[in-house]
Amino acid sequence: MRRQKGMSSLLLVLLMLVLGSLTLQGASIRHQAQVSQAALEKAALTDSANVESLLEWGRMLSWAVQPADQCQTHPAFKGRICLRLFVDGSGVLIANSGEQTRWQMGMLTDSTVQFDRHGWSDFCPLKEAVQCQLP
Repeated sequence: MRRQKGMSSLLLVLLMLVLGSLTLQGASIRHQAQVSQAALEKAALTDSANVESLLEWGRMLSWAVQPADQCQTHPAFKGRICLRLFVDGSGVLIANSGEQTRWQMGMLTDSTVQFDRHGWSDFCPLKEAVQCQLP
């Protein structure tokens, strides 16, 4: 009988070890998923800050009237800023960094582009989405 009591205790200890191991493995998987999600969120926030900085920098630039599509890059910000002018005198400033894009409408007046005071848009403000893509 003493032998049976020892075996049941041993089985109980092994069962507790297996359950503990499974619990730790599940916690590790959940932690890895949270770390991955945090990295994605950090990249999105960085891209968002870059694209907004690019857009503000692009508003301050002196853009030429020709060509209709012109782009510039800033060494401090990852991404591009482009101005697309249309024949009716309107234009759109397009800033892109990573997965983030922002647009701002403008009008050509006296050989300078005046941008909309209402700010940027995070969706294409034009009817044709092709006109909102970077050249």
